[in-house]
Amino acid sequence: MQTTFSAPSRPAITEAVLDEPSSNRLAEVFAALSDPVRLRLFSLIAARPEGACACEMVGPVNRSQPTVSHHLKALEAAGLLSRERRGRWIWYQVDRSGLRDAASLLDCC
Repeated sequence: MQTTFSAPSRPAITEAVLDEPSSNRLAEVFAALSDPVRLRLFSLIAARPEGACACEMVGPVNRSQPTVSHHLKALEAAGLLSRERRGRWIWYQVDRSGLRDAASLLDCC
């Protein structure tokens, strides 16, 4: 289950000890991005403001469609992607609010 929070109400990691929900949230993001395939998928989608179809990502990461779908679901569960059905296909976009929330905890340097 994705934990969300309001970025302004949470201090950066160097300003205060993270509370449990913030720690869990940041761990979800790091876990999702710790896999090289997921990191590459995230990068591919982030580079396309209009989003990307799951069907277009099989070739660039050299993985099967079920494997790509599995990784995309993990990124979505971590709050890093949103998805939208367009006809037969699922399109993914970076969830900027989820990314900003996680980044706000790292705003330390």
